[in-house]
Amino acid sequence: MIEEIQPNICRIEVPLPGLPLKSLNSYLIRSDERNLIIDTGLNCDESFEAMKAGMEKLGVNPAQTDFFISHHHADHIGLVPRLASESSKVYMSRHDAAIIQSWQGFDSIVSYSENHGFPKNRLSSAFKQYAGIRFGSEIFRNLIISEDGDPLCLGEYYFRCVHTPGHTGGHMCLYEPQHKILFSGDHVLMDISSNIQCFRDTDNPLKDYFDSLDKVSRLEVSLVLPGHRRIFSDHRKRITGLISHHKKRLDEILDILNGSPRSAYETASEMTWDFRADSWTDFPIAHQWFATGEALAHLRYLEEDGRVIRENNKTELRRFLRRS
Repeated sequence: MIEEIQPNICRIEVPLPGLPLKSLNSYLIRSDERNLIIDTGLNCDESFEAMKAGMEKLGVNPAQTDFFISHHHADHIGLVPRLASESSKVYMSRHDAAIIQSWQGFDSIVSYSENHGFPKNRLSSAFKQYAGIRFGSEIFRNLIISEDGDPLCLGEYYFRCVHTPGHTGGHMCLYEPQHKILFSGDHVLMDISSNIQCFRDTDNPLKDYFDSLDKVSRLEVSLVLPGHRRIFSDHRKRITGLISHHKKRLDEILDILNGSPRSAYETASEMTWDFRADSWTDFPIAHQWFATGEALAHLRYLEEDGRVIRENNKTELRRFLRRS
């Protein structure tokens, strides 16, 4: 699907084969001097053909087109090297750009997940089969670091970058205050909630996410253009719903921790998930990993908040207790 949302703002629906999300909303902003594409799809033929067809139908010259990437996940950044010309600029946050430019693989993530209870030797093979890993981006050139508040002007639109960490540490939205348009990436989605994962014990991504939701709720917005699913308007109502969702998750975890200590993996196995499977053991391994990361993000929030403590043991396995 290709449609014009606002004057000179178009949406290209990009298929995401192998991912539950099914599709990405890629946006094109046209101007007489330069065009801007916001997010691109996976680095695979299905996504590429959809983007190529959309750009051709809309008369987009790659030599006059730049890219704004909301965050480093493969479904948003994957096609940049295949779509960009030698003159294309790629705008991205410092945090997420560093991850792409210096990616060393999943060894540290696998080790960290195993320390939090994930069964050993199960993740490496799962990652190799996961579309979000197989169809990731190569390193690309002409990278421009975007900071919070940086302007980006295209035709009649005067955008500013809004740093919204949570879904990733460097997630970035684009906001146009005059027309009250927000390109929200995966920060605020309708119908579904963004996956909030924790990868280091020093991080507190759920707190970052709550802070970013509060930041965006203070913006005057009439139209939200998200990275997935449907476009919507009442961003404050949706933000209230997202906060409520995560607070219910926190309460659920506290109830789970009422008994014996549990690792993040064990906690995730007892949580309620909106996924079609008969039981936790029927979840694909990659989805178990996402769920474990989400459980860990909530455990870290509760730990920093003083409602959860770590079990004092002499092994590498990290388990959590509800503070009595």
